[in-house]
Amino acid sequence: MFLNFLFYAQLKAQVNNTQSDSNKVSATKLLIIGGTTAAFFTYGYIVQNNIWWKEEKSSFHFNSSQDYKYSLNADKLGHFYFAYLTTNIYSDLFQWTGIKKRKALLYGGLVAFTFQTFTEIRDGFSAGYGFSWGDFTANFLGATYPSLQEYYPVLKPFDFKISFYPSEKYKNGENRYILDDYESTYHWLSIDVNQLLPKSVAKVFPDFIDVTIGHSVNNLDCFGGGNHELYIGLDWDFEALPGEGKLWKTIKRWMNFYHFPAPAVKVYPNVVWYGLKF
Repeated sequence: MFLNFLFYAQLKAQVNNTQSDSNKVSATKLLIIGGTTAAFFTYGYIVQNNIWWKEEKSSFHFNSSQDYKYSLNADKLGHFYFAYLTTNIYSDLFQWTGIKKRKALLYGGLVAFTFQTFTEIRDGFSAGYGFSWGDFTANFLGATYPSLQEYYPVLKPFDFKISFYPSEKYKNGENRYILDDYESTYHWLSIDVNQLLPKSVAKVFPDFIDVTIGHSVNNLDCFGGGNHELYIGLDWDFEALPGEGKLWKTIKRWMNFYHFPAPAVKVYPNVVWYGLKF
């Protein structure tokens, strides 16, 4: 209901707003987004209920005992990334309706943060989980980071990506869902070095090559055991590929949210060179 209110409130505000550039917000497109979002959130709730919320219910409580031991906090990176990705996707959708970019980023962040907050509250009523302030904070930061990039250009060279490669535990069936297997998950900070290099150097450095810092975990036991893994490598900037068509530009932008295989080196806890790291 909150999301529907958000869509209709935005529609009313935009229709009543007289702007000098005469841009119009499409009510039809907003309704399409609203309906699709309601269906997506319903499906997401069903999936989460089947994966995480089947167990015993409880009164609302906070997760203070295991929260910062589970997955060595790799789950916090997952919360940040999902909110970051959702904000960007909804920002693009809102701009498709005619909403200005900065407002679209704000509304996209509200959608992402609302869904993530609902998930945290629902965790609070699950005996095996509980509301996590760490997850809540990661959700907020992920939902606001795209707007911060827009207002503070110094952040624009720094984007976030994700990749998956099945771990031994996942292959052996110990983890049923790869999205819930942090040993199969890699989070990447992708740095557009062309925006940081001196102009004379940037002219000769390939636009489609970025530098990336990666993180994963291994040997988890859910009680604080395990180890972090850190990587340094290359990344591909698909938005630098030629072609200016609207659909093609959208495809390139959305491809940039995933880290595709590229050369890398694991620098911690040991050194391993990869011709292609997935």
